[in-house]
Amino acid sequence: MKSTITTIESPIGPLFLRARGGQLVTLSFHAFPPGDPAETDSANREILDRTKLQLEEYFAQRRTRFDLALDLHGSEFYRRIWQALLEIPYGRTASYGELAERAGVPGQARAVGAANGANPIAIIVPCHRVIGADGSLVGYGGGLWRKQKLLDLESKNLSLAL
Repeated sequence: MKSTITTIESPIGPLFLRARGGQLVTLSFHAFPPGDPAETDSANREILDRTKLQLEEYFAQRRTRFDLALDLHGSEFYRRIWQALLEIPYGRTASYGELAERAGVPGQARAVGAANGANPIAIIVPCHRVIGADGSLVGYGGGLWRKQKLLDLESKNLSLAL
């Protein structure tokens, strides 16, 4: 199946995207290895264009949820964790232990951390919303500075009831 890749600029640096079968399969902070296919496919191009638009809206604080076709490849356990990540609301955080509870695997915080670290679609599958049990920023494949920027961006849109 044809794979299409592109790079887009963002406020947190370049984002590297891959689509296959008309679905987004990768959003990474790290460039793809040299020699990766750069074929053009209209369905892939469409999802990459939609992803770029929705990311621009997200960074401009006009989007709090993504509406994109995702193809998450991984074990059943990893997919369960990634689904639980998608359920963490915009502007909120959860600890690894809380995420384990939500995913139905209580006591598996370390395994949840491994699945979180293997998330192939950063930002859209919001692994940046997972923090340590003590509220600290721990682990992020894009670097803790990016995690902090994403959390800061999302917290600016919160309204507090008075």
